[in-house]
Amino acid sequence: METNLIKQAYMESAIVMKGDYPYFVNAISDGNPAMSRDLLDEIVGGFQRLSDLDCDLFLAPEAMGIPIATALTMRTGKPFQIIRKRKSGTPDEIVFEKTTGYETSYLYLHAIEPGTKVILVDDVISTGNTLKKTVQTIREAGLVIEEVLIVLNKSLNIEELEKEAGVRVHTIIDVAVVDGKPVVRDTVHE
Repeated sequence: METNLIKQAYMESAIVMKGDYPYFVNAISDGNPAMSRDLLDEIVGGFQRLSDLDCDLFLAPEAMGIPIATALTMRTGKPFQIIRKRKSGTPDEIVFEKTTGYETSYLYLHAIEPGTKVILVDDVISTGNTLKKTVQTIREAGLVIEEVLIVLNKSLNIEELEKEAGVRVHTIIDVAVVDGKPVVRDTVHE
């Protein structure tokens, strides 16, 4: 699988400490520096090799899931919907709490017709807490979650996370922060 641009973008990450949590900043996870068409194309190509993309809808958490879902929509013709960070106030809005390695906040999803087959796409997985809560909320809303597609995997135990969430998680590259520097690990989770 071609991952040169993805690896390069990650290896150029700035590492910022948020308390004890090493947060990385790069084109994929923050859009800074700019994300190129070629990088997005490599991400979508990686997902196409990992998945048949069989769904009715891509679901993408705000913010950096959005460009990835947009590129998937452009490639496949399947629509995407955003899981928002801000409340819109519509009566059908579903609210749920997310906890990351550095903060707790809320996410907002507009109701989608029960039975809709969705694939969750996002930029990074780390602790897996947001993923587990998002998958639970999607299921409680009556949606069928086919799988999860993640570009950068920081989790050290993705198989355990899959068991806990009850869904297959595909990642393109496995990453870490070692001694304050970005590192690409050798394993890929297909």
